[in-house]
Amino acid sequence: MLELRYYGDPVLRKKAAPVEKFDDDLKEFVAQMIEAMGAEDGVGLAAPQIGVSLRLAVIDASGGESAPYVLINPEIVYSTAESEDYEEGCLSMPGISLKINRPAQLSVKAQNENGEFYTIENAAGLLSRALQHEIDHLNGILFIDHVSSVQRALLKGKLKKISEKNA
Repeated sequence: MLELRYYGDPVLRKKAAPVEKFDDDLKEFVAQMIEAMGAEDGVGLAAPQIGVSLRLAVIDASGGESAPYVLINPEIVYSTAESEDYEEGCLSMPGISLKINRPAQLSVKAQNENGEFYTIENAAGLLSRALQHEIDHLNGILFIDHVSSVQRALLKGKLKKISEKNA
């Protein structure tokens, strides 16, 4: 089983490298990520969260109703000006949830594990939120970066405890 990385681990702050090799090793890694996301009861998981600095994430916003999205080298190609607040959490920061303001809808272009391009058009709700959250991870951005410095200061104790898991 893949091991989660927690707040304070430097890999979470690095901009991830593009995936260039689409082979059986990548497919196996994707399967392991989907398994790890399910075991952690997560909606999404980005490769940096398990210590691999690659532009790869998996998302299941359907609660297991449909196959998870495999997002390799994803790019946001459209987002609405309209935004909304929504409670978010993160597997790399257990016990913390915050209201985060993000665009309400967006479209994302990505590749699947076979290297084929596809687009998720006008994603809304939990899927939109998860896409933005996981793409942020690929850019070294954490959801706490979207809140005020005052809110972050109030979380300092919790964040310190989480980062101690890395020690």
